[in-house]
Amino acid sequence: MPDPAEDGRPTFVDPAHDPIPAWRRTFRYHLMRSFLWFVLRCWFRFWLEGFGRLPRGPYVACINHPGWLDPMVVYATWPSSPRVYVYGPREDDMTVGAKNRLIDWVGSAVPFDPRKARLLTSAKRAVAVLDAGRVLVVAGEGRLTEDEDVVLPLNEGPAFFAIRAGVPLVAVAINGTRWLRFGKTIRVRVGEPIATTGLRADRETVGALTDRLQATLGEMVLGYPDQAVPGPFGRWLTELFAERPWRTPEAPAAAPETAADPPEALPGTDDASPDPPCMR
Repeated sequence: MPDPAEDGRPTFVDPAHDPIPAWRRTFRYHLMRSFLWFVLRCWFRFWLEGFGRLPRGPYVACINHPGWLDPMVVYATWPSSPRVYVYGPREDDMTVGAKNRLIDWVGSAVPFDPRKARLLTSAKRAVAVLDAGRVLVVAGEGRLTEDEDVVLPLNEGPAFFAIRAGVPLVAVAINGTRWLRFGKTIRVRVGEPIATTGLRADRETVGALTDRLQATLGEMVLGYPDQAVPGPFGRWLTELFAERPWRTPEAPAAAPETAADPPEALPGTDDASPDPPCMR
């Protein structure tokens, strides 16, 4: 059933208890995918690698995050089944901006609340999506990046979610969205799935899996040839929905908030919870 915010507005719909009829939710999802497929392919070219490696069942896809278009690229290029959910945005931002409102309407968001007391709820939401047989896409860096060939330190959320749900963890590298222009080629690379069956979600195991994911994704983003800065319209389009508050005069040196501090401990473990990342 819907997971209400403090003001009573639903912010998360558990796939197993969705009050909206399944046919309507499916229609919305495929309508969105078809629309994005058409619009993005009219504007960009796509270079897809390794899509045959994607697992048939649920899994966690950890992407790098060079631009605001990344979740749209995933929706437009991913197989139609299983259905894709995106980890983020913040609950407070669910009705802010066209991108977030679209995700909210489709019902494919796993919003998080950065307050420490609510992080465990966010983690349970992510696992519920995976338990329902869906795909969970997480921007592991937790923020937009400045360089397409550099992966910032990953949060431990993707590894933690995959281990807790017992599903594969897949690295996905997106290149070409840092700067946008008509006719540009966007490259999407899918890595080999990493099995998590039998792993324990303790700090050491989650940390080791995150390190492995970091190394894999860091290699996958290399070698993208087209990193030229576009003209005025392309620069405007690139920054249209980008959230880079560390560039603003109000916060010149501040990095954007990802998900605050983790809860004190995970259910069934003796270790503190990894930091969940977010999709911006």
